[in-house]
Amino acid sequence: MVTMRDMRRYRVDNCSIERTLAVLGEKWTFLVLREAFNGIRRFADLQTRTGAPRQVLSARLSRLVEEGLLRKVPYQEPGQRQRDEYRLTQKGLDLYPIMIALMHWGDRYLADPEGPPVVVTHRDCGAPVELHLACEEGHRIAGPREVTPRPGPGARLSTPA
Repeated sequence: MVTMRDMRRYRVDNCSIERTLAVLGEKWTFLVLREAFNGIRRFADLQTRTGAPRQVLSARLSRLVEEGLLRKVPYQEPGQRQRDEYRLTQKGLDLYPIMIALMHWGDRYLADPEGPPVVVTHRDCGAPVELHLACEEGHRIAGPREVTPRPGPGARLSTPA
């Protein structure tokens, strides 16, 4: 059995959480993604819905495209110049459970007394969406005390000092 003491022997310079936060780890990025998941695709609409300053929004959109979370799709209104819409890629769509987890945490600890501002429901039956952790065998996991971190294939041992 691997203990926490054993895990301290491994380096963390290739940590997946740290790398994810390097891409996503600030407010405007999550607000842009929130709107993308809600079907908002155009710059002006994203700016209105997020309240992001123009330069900040432009930088975030560029980074999300560069990282492969969004892709640009050209469109043109009659009589106007060509512009780009921003659409989620599969890599971006794979962030949906993270967005739902953040929303549920905020609903639980930060919502107004009246309750959450948005409830996400299953399109087919109308029931509220819940997020659960489970192992590959299908057992539900209630929290961190029910898991054991183990070195993965990318784990690297620390060199002795």
